[in-house]
Amino acid sequence: MVADAGVRQEPSTRRERVGWYFYDWANSAFPTTVLTVFLGPYLGSVAEAAADGHGRVYPLGIPVAAGSLFAYTVSLSVLLQVFVLPTIGAIADRSSRKKELLALLAYLGAAATVAMMFVTGGRYLLGAVLFLVANVAFGASNVVYYSFLPQLAGPDDRDRVSSVGWAIGYIGGGLLLALNLAALTIDPGGAGKATIARWSIVSAGLWWAGFTTLPLMRLRNRPAVAGEARGPVVIDGFRQLWHTLRELRAFPLTLFFLATYLIYNDGIQTVIAMASVYADKQLKLSQNVQVSTVLLVQFLAFAGALALGRLARRFGARKTILASLVLWTGVLVAAYGLPAHRPLAFVAMAVPLGIVLGGSQALSRSLFSQLIPNGKEAEYFGIYEISDKGTSWLGPLLFGLAYQLTGSYRAAIVSLVVFFVVGFAGLAAVPVRRAIVAAGNTPPRVL
Repeated sequence: MVADAGVRQEPSTRRERVGWYFYDWANSAFPTTVLTVFLGPYLGSVAEAAADGHGRVYPLGIPVAAGSLFAYTVSLSVLLQVFVLPTIGAIADRSSRKKELLALLAYLGAAATVAMMFVTGGRYLLGAVLFLVANVAFGASNVVYYSFLPQLAGPDDRDRVSSVGWAIGYIGGGLLLALNLAALTIDPGGAGKATIARWSIVSAGLWWAGFTTLPLMRLRNRPAVAGEARGPVVIDGFRQLWHTLRELRAFPLTLFFLATYLIYNDGIQTVIAMASVYADKQLKLSQNVQVSTVLLVQFLAFAGALALGRLARRFGARKTILASLVLWTGVLVAAYGLPAHRPLAFVAMAVPLGIVLGGSQALSRSLFSQLIPNGKEAEYFGIYEISDKGTSWLGPLLFGLAYQLTGSYRAAIVSLVVFFVVGFAGLAAVPVRRAIVAAGNTPPRVL
């Protein structure tokens, strides 16, 4: 298989594609265990331990409500990604050693995650800094990882390959989460929930580092699709990034889809990242209920990614994504009215979320890959990844501000509806087939 008829690359093998799938398996432990379940409540409790009588902490002298610290940290990490990720993409497109770049970024993120074992007592600032490093490295490694997709699958097979990778990621993330849930339930040695939460975060870093070995063994470096760097690759990467940003005006439909995606996926990622905070602080649900529900979502997302991939082959990726955005809006409206201390209601809300979670993201990834001009894969995915797995900035910022202004997590969660409404309208307006042709690619049979 090759990416497109006009791309001269060595054909991929099943062995290489399986290796590519398993980076999703490796790194999905980070958004699942760290972002979605444990770090928000844990970092919040560390911040609360260091807070003053008004419930505020002062990172770098800035007054911040302890309950908003995690949301603001997520937002800051993505703001940093705005500068880092597109540059990493430009470097990857100018380098013939993408596999080594993937290794560097993956192991850096995993190391920062493991180092969270030292976030104890009132060390909220250490936890925030380590998370910034881990999340930026996570996003940057995904830029390089995604850029392999056009080399591994042609236009008519890309939805399937992307969906399988995403589905396998949910199984990997879900398996580690199940082990952490068992530890939380059994509480070996009477360690306590806070200690188990901290070591669960550490386990995600170890999982990420350990399973990254498989894709590194199977993926192959290929000649740089954008040509070899002229001089030091970092300097040339910055130069090429600036050139590409200026050239984006030549692909207005690709840019319009990208802007639309960044809006609706910012909402998706904020719901994922803040669900545990909402369940803990507003719904007063135990951590066992939260982890069990996230675990259910993981395995539903595995089936949902495959199911939506099948629907996309029949109805097209865009129509399938649009339908998923309608369901996302319904989930948020339902979340606003959930009663406290009712775990079954929370689980019932999570079922439709799990079904659309994996598919909406996997299909967005494959659809965007069709809109990228040849030779710009990693660069464009660098911009795309600004709001991808586990990362967003406008959503957490809105969530944090809504809570700080109203003191209500219900107001904070329902405020996110705007991302799905605007995203739906934007995606419905994109002429996808024309956008693919304008980027110089061959459209799949069904869009």
